[in-house]
Amino acid sequence: MCRLHFSATAVFKRAQVLGHVTRSSRGLCFAGTHGKTTTSSMAAHILASGSTGCNAFLGGILKKYNSNLILSPSSPFSVIEADEYDRSFHQLNPYVAVINATDPDHLDIYGTEEAYLESFAHFTELIRPDGKLLVHTGLKLVPRPPHNVPVYTFSRSDGDFHAANIRMGNGTIVFDFVYPDGVIRDIELGVPVEINIDNAIAALAAVYLAGELTPELARKAISSYPGVERRFEFHLKEAGDNGRVIIDDYAHHPDELKQSIASVRALYPHRKLTVAFQPHLYSRTRDFAKEFAEALSQADELVLIDIYPARELPIEGVTSKIIFDQVKIENKIMISKEDFVDTMKNRNFEILLTVGAGDLNLFVPRLIEMLPKK
Repeated sequence: MCRLHFSATAVFKRAQVLGHVTRSSRGLCFAGTHGKTTTSSMAAHILASGSTGCNAFLGGILKKYNSNLILSPSSPFSVIEADEYDRSFHQLNPYVAVINATDPDHLDIYGTEEAYLESFAHFTELIRPDGKLLVHTGLKLVPRPPHNVPVYTFSRSDGDFHAANIRMGNGTIVFDFVYPDGVIRDIELGVPVEINIDNAIAALAAVYLAGELTPELARKAISSYPGVERRFEFHLKEAGDNGRVIIDDYAHHPDELKQSIASVRALYPHRKLTVAFQPHLYSRTRDFAKEFAEALSQADELVLIDIYPARELPIEGVTSKIIFDQVKIENKIMISKEDFVDTMKNRNFEILLTVGAGDLNLFVPRLIEMLPKK
């Protein structure tokens, strides 16, 4: 049972509170450069769909729950999105620690890729002696879990936990879940995009390692998973083969951007894809301009927005143009976010993917209102 006792006048950082949560419950802690919001919310939904329930502290609004918080005071389990920014996840004591990805990010905090990887290695040292570690195959990471803590691997195609017999078509994705005890067949994704195969494997594996997974719960929960706001969220899906589609995704790292574009391509392989990207942070734009340009070059058309500064002051010479100049496709423009609606409303797009961790998504409802009716 998760119980917290704080003084009425005490003020704590979120990371400190989550540290207390993991010390008073069995914490399933999901870390990684990307994937942590979706995998943690999937795991929370699986546990909440079962008899044990969970307390969940997520990084996005889980649809149908309409919150990033799920409370079940009698449950022994907590699900935590373990954020590496500012080393926040070093406050935690995981029961099950999950690492989805370790692609370098937050170099404004860590300085080097080596320091970033060291931070994840230290996170693995914080696992409880009775805990478990689950890592994606192929990570640049040498984990250092406490003595006798078992280490498991997962991915879409190999590892201790993986998918088999993947079937895609007619807007559905179904797969079999391979795990140490056997196979759970015919799991259907409630949010049928390819990257969610990998995400579902991580969530199912974590719940299995917590001792709570049954075949019936796995099928029921993954098929009913509602998704998280701003994670591959459909805002418009017109009927017919030529209907316009607008999808918003929080992707703000080059690898996330590649995966998001690839997921749209898999869903709509023969349609024109327009990507509207709003870079997030001057430092991230500076550090990964080349990688962003490579990812955006996979679109048919690019609409590049000004940088969303978030917590940062401008850096001399760093604008969206340092990405724009390296994008290889010819059909590309640069605009401000204020011009987004007027630019797009009369543009003959087919599939529009808006991406970034800024505020471009706030302009999407107005765009939909202004679109000429077909």
